[in-house]
Amino acid sequence: MMAHLWGGNQTPEDHCPGTPKGRYALPAAILTAASSKPRGRHGRPRPRCGQAAGAAAPDPRNSSSKRKPGPSSTGDAAGRAGCPWLTTLPSPGSPNPGSPVQLHSPLLTRSRPCQAQSPWGGGLPLETSQVISLQTFIFTDGDDPELQLQGGGHVINTNCSAVHTRQALCCKMSVEYDKFIESGRKWFCHVDDDNYVNPKGLLQLLSTFSPSQDIYLGRPSLDHPIEATERIQGGGTVTTVKFWFATGGAGFCLSRGLALKMSPWASLGGFMSTAERVRLPDDCTVGYIVEGLLGARLLHSSLFHSHLENLQKLSPDTLLQQVTLSYGGPENPQNVVNVAGGFSLQQDPTRFKSIHCLLYPDTDWCPVQKQSDLAPR
Repeated sequence: MMAHLWGGNQTPEDHCPGTPKGRYALPAAILTAASSKPRGRHGRPRPRCGQAAGAAAPDPRNSSSKRKPGPSSTGDAAGRAGCPWLTTLPSPGSPNPGSPVQLHSPLLTRSRPCQAQSPWGGGLPLETSQVISLQTFIFTDGDDPELQLQGGGHVINTNCSAVHTRQALCCKMSVEYDKFIESGRKWFCHVDDDNYVNPKGLLQLLSTFSPSQDIYLGRPSLDHPIEATERIQGGGTVTTVKFWFATGGAGFCLSRGLALKMSPWASLGGFMSTAERVRLPDDCTVGYIVEGLLGARLLHSSLFHSHLENLQKLSPDTLLQQVTLSYGGPENPQNVVNVAGGFSLQQDPTRFKSIHCLLYPDTDWCPVQKQSDLAPR
């Protein structure tokens, strides 16, 4: 299943995600629409826009190091239990152009292929998350009774194809988008199910923006905009368009103001038709609509992270301020964040449990630990 946020020498058909690394829950109190990005066969990450199949993944930090990190946006999809900070969150940094982000403001969508099993393990089990509630939705491509039981009415079967093609990905993103518009929420955030989302960091980030502004927040995987061929239906006209896009593997957020402007190209199945114009997958199509068609701009943020970057280089002192984190998986098991925590690498190969327990030490399955556990392993 998947609710998607989601560059090049390859053809669009090369974008064929496979089984994700596993089913993970958002930490208690996520305030956005989160989804997940499936991996290629045998756990290999799928090629993204601007990356040829089989080519080495470009270092997404290149763009961040050359551009001033932009502000970020987050959504709201969790309950208050165990998160008193949610009720009194101040607006950090610059003056807040809008009202503070409240629990009812964002929608969080999480996407994941049906029946996907984790070959590696180590994520947060869905039933342990106290935060999947009012604003968190999980999008799937098939019926999953166990997940339905755990997620209640917030598990949505998109009835999209279970095959891993750009058409299937865009089908799921289309359903995600429509659900957000229907919800009336102020922020839409999409993450992969192999991401850890820090709700505190996410809320703080979103609180620096007004949802009525044109906000598209995330992290590109390339250090340059991608170039796509745009085909106008019926007329045979072909033009070239350049734009930035936020990689789905790190997550992205959209304000309601911008999402509503996307409606002519994204609502009621329009997203799939728009994707066909440029023959690109879901995350790239979002960037195409925002930058190529609407003329808005991606706000680059270094607080979002995917498995494409060297996660060991993240400073332990800044881990708890990041918005999303990822891990390398069985194909690159050493690519994890540097944090000690109360779990061994065997118990917590993703390091997500360790991060979660530093953020939420009162979680019943967390061992007693101190902030000093942030020290590198």
